[in-house]
Amino acid sequence: MVKSTVRFPEAVMDRVEEMVEDDVFSSKSEFQRFAVEYVLSELGEYEAEMVDFDEIRSELFASGPATADGHDDAELNEAFYENAARVRQYAVRGDIETAEEYIDTAYPVTDPRCLLLDDLLEAYR
Repeated sequence: MVKSTVRFPEAVMDRVEEMVEDDVFSSKSEFQRFAVEYVLSELGEYEAEMVDFDEIRSELFASGPATADGHDDAELNEAFYENAARVRQYAVRGDIETAEEYIDTAYPVTDPRCLLLDDLLEAYR
């Protein structure tokens, strides 16, 4: 495995630590690996390599991802994919700061989608 350092806002890490304390994840590293694998598997032809990935995903999304404001899952997913593509586009062009600002305007720092998009950026930093 390759080691990677990731920086998160304090509020995000507080939420991740709560999930570790609640035994949703065994460690912060496991959460971060899952987050990256999940985004990659949702965006394309990526086969998750993480041990127990399917079990963790099933447990986390047993009732389906949370929806808000009466939007259906397809609409929320489409918006997320569009945001992820835009973030990646900024990153590929070397404009990490704009990508970070875009994430911050699209989602609150405690939103799991924010975490996933920030992890997506890590490869370009």
